[in-house]
Amino acid sequence: MSDVAPDPWGVLRNATRARVALGRAGDGLPTARELEFRAAHAAARDAVHTALDGDRVRAALTAAGVGLDVLEVHSAAPDRGTYLQRPDLGRRLADGTTLPGGTCDLALVIADGLSPRAVHEHAAGTVAAVLDRLPGWSVAPLVLAHQARVALGDPVGAALGAAIVVVLVGERPGLSSADSLGLYLTHDPRPGRADSERNCISNVRPPHGLGYAQAADTLVALLQAARQLGASGVVLKDEGIALPSGG
Repeated sequence: MSDVAPDPWGVLRNATRARVALGRAGDGLPTARELEFRAAHAAARDAVHTALDGDRVRAALTAAGVGLDVLEVHSAAPDRGTYLQRPDLGRRLADGTTLPGGTCDLALVIADGLSPRAVHEHAAGTVAAVLDRLPGWSVAPLVLAHQARVALGDPVGAALGAAIVVVLVGERPGLSSADSLGLYLTHDPRPGRADSERNCISNVRPPHGLGYAQAADTLVALLQAARQLGASGVVLKDEGIALPSGG
């Protein structure tokens, strides 16, 4: 029989990825908790500085059964260091960027954001789940964006003639989530749109966050409501099946 008393906080810790009930060793953390903290911090730093691998994303999309063409673009930030220091450049397309015009119901932009790791791991599954739920919608070629912020979707969506753009972006890593994917929806995308004109679904990262099916169900409900309402953002509320029909 062990003389070590069971940890009364173990059940709580096992139920969440949050850093709770870490304990104490003198004036500091127990060694195991300190090492976990350092590992989590290193993972977050690695996620921010990892380069987006376009070939890996394309292969994942193919494996997930996504048959859309994929276009690649770059923001006005020439490298990762500049991107991190100049958020404004990540919101603008690089000079000389051309995209095929036309009209469509939806454009999907896969953006590296602050966690390319999240894109590598979760973008393909999310895109496949969304497209499966949108029969009859015309969808532009997928756009894979390097050194991109959320607002880069505005000029991309406008250039593609999309009624709505959804940006799938790697979110800022935390100490419990270095691979979180966010989905940002903007109706009638064009340069100059404000963040208040977008809707966000955050923390897509099964099994510790939203699953692909749940995220896709929520996004498609918002897409349908945005098309009916003719707007997105603060006027469009996420209320499940009770999404607004207008007014």
